[in-house]
Amino acid sequence: MRMPEPDPSILARKARIVARLATALPKDAVISDPAELRAYECDALTAYRCPPLAVTLPGSTEEVAAVARICFEEGVPVVPRGSGTSLAGGALPTADCVVIGVARLNRVLEIDYEDRIIRVQTGRTNLSVSAAVEEEGFFYAPDPSSQLACAIAGNIGMNSGGAHCLKYGVTTNNLLGVTLVLMDGTVVELGGAHLDAAGYDLLGVVCGSEGQLGIATEATLRILRKPEGARPVLMGFGSNEVAGACVSDIIRAGVLPVAIEFMDRPCIRACEDFAQAGYPDVEALLIVEVEGSEAEIAEQLSKIIEIARRHAPEVIRESGSAEESALIWKGRKSAFGAMGQIADYICLDGTIPVSELPFVLRRIGELTADYGLGVANVFHAGDGNMHPLILYDANKPGDLDKAEHLGADILRLCVEVGGCLTGEHGVGVEKRDLMTVQFGPADLEAQLWVKDVFDPRWLLNPAKVFPLATSESRRAA
Repeated sequence: MRMPEPDPSILARKARIVARLATALPKDAVISDPAELRAYECDALTAYRCPPLAVTLPGSTEEVAAVARICFEEGVPVVPRGSGTSLAGGALPTADCVVIGVARLNRVLEIDYEDRIIRVQTGRTNLSVSAAVEEEGFFYAPDPSSQLACAIAGNIGMNSGGAHCLKYGVTTNNLLGVTLVLMDGTVVELGGAHLDAAGYDLLGVVCGSEGQLGIATEATLRILRKPEGARPVLMGFGSNEVAGACVSDIIRAGVLPVAIEFMDRPCIRACEDFAQAGYPDVEALLIVEVEGSEAEIAEQLSKIIEIARRHAPEVIRESGSAEESALIWKGRKSAFGAMGQIADYICLDGTIPVSELPFVLRRIGELTADYGLGVANVFHAGDGNMHPLILYDANKPGDLDKAEHLGADILRLCVEVGGCLTGEHGVGVEKRDLMTVQFGPADLEAQLWVKDVFDPRWLLNPAKVFPLATSESRRAA
């Protein structure tokens, strides 16, 4: 069958837009070749793909503003992109959009150890921020599992956390200021190198806004002194529910570890095969890490182990060296990649009250059995940030649809027990049609008004966060 000829007017418009972008950026900073655009057709939620109209790779705030201004004048949607590690489709393009990638914005702009800040361009990777200050005994606290690759821009967009967020908080607790490019090319500064800013907390509005309000090009981040020491302990249990109850009791006792991570048997085995971390053969595993002086570490671990023993653990093993600690964390940080070698999966991030962990873990097991799919659980147990990995076969007709329906039921469960749809991955396209589960009409309308103020033409990161019919009608208005 002969394919229809492309609409000449659409081709002419694309050519004009690409030509205008090429005048504003260096020669190699505009990508429009269909084959090269394939690299940007999805993020880490690979079930959905769509090549954009064009991709731009600006190298400065001024170049980002120039691209935004051209797109605003042409009425072209813009999709901001960090490193493309979003698990919620937050950087998924539309066919009529221009992607603004910040990968070339990767410089350290300022380090002030006295005031404990670092100012960076937002294309810089999470882990490299800590690398820039580690020789002076400092670090940047948020540590997503993708920290080797994920960009600060994406961390700001999704308010990312990580294993150590129980003690140090997530991105919003470590972000002091941003340089933000608005959709019309206006550049604004929010916050700065100080603890708090006068007026409305616009920085709090932007952090976690998923590229809906502007494009962050520079960030002022809080850096912290490294602790004297840190030590994880592995604790293995006979069931997910018992491990969940142990977590709840640790938090209830007022002990504050730096991290409490949970892994169930499918995830334990995959991570052990992948990283050879020395994990025990148990149904559920907790990695609990504490930090401080040797005396502080000993006291905290003593309390934690005493609590754990009430739940009849099958294994309790403290790390004996820095090398063993690094290996323990390598296994946990490898979880998503390790599971990806076994099956296709959807990774959720609903968040629940810690006291509900035993019940929710049991219900997830029941729901999974009902759907006939596999699930692996790995998550930040200390703050109730769940990460069920729903396993499916992308080549099996109907399997993806079944996995998505199971995921929706799990997220509804999180909301029902007093939690929320997302803890750190964002809403993106994955959860946009579940927003009405958590928010009533008035709640959603208030969020839509904020979007109206920052982006009245609704050109920034289209088809994300809000139910599709709602966002499309707003854009058409």
